Amino acid sequence: MMIDFSRINHVGIRISNLAASRAFYERLGFEFLAGPIGPEPVAIIEHPSGVNINFILNANQGRKDNMLMRSKEKYTGYTHIALEVADEAKTIRQLRDLGIPLSGEPFTHPGGTSFFVRDPDDNVIEFTVPK
Repeated sequence: MMIDFSRINHVGIRISNLAASRAFYERLGFEFLAGPIGPEPVAIIEHPSGVNINFILNANQGRKDNMLMRSKEKYTGYTHIALEVADEAKTIRQLRDLGIPLSGEPFTHPGGTSFFVRDPDDNVIEFTVPK
């Protein structure tokens, strides 16, 4: 049996500062849709490509470390979102023009090329150029 779903509807990312995260993701082209709303609370942004992110606004305000990505112990959990792009050089140039540094050098793998950035809470965003 297969569950019949059509796409990822959204990705939830826990953040510590809505203004800082909103500004970062808006530089990538995301638009603010709503929030804070709901009991958690949540704020919603969406890119014109259809990628939707829910900011979960209940992160500990006193800590700026990302346990999944900075700890020597490897905890279970989602580690990053991968956004597909068509042109490696153009995207890297755009990121640099926006003042967003890469967190390491691009690397080639069987599916194409990838490079990474981090948001204000150290959440990882991968940009991948398929073969």
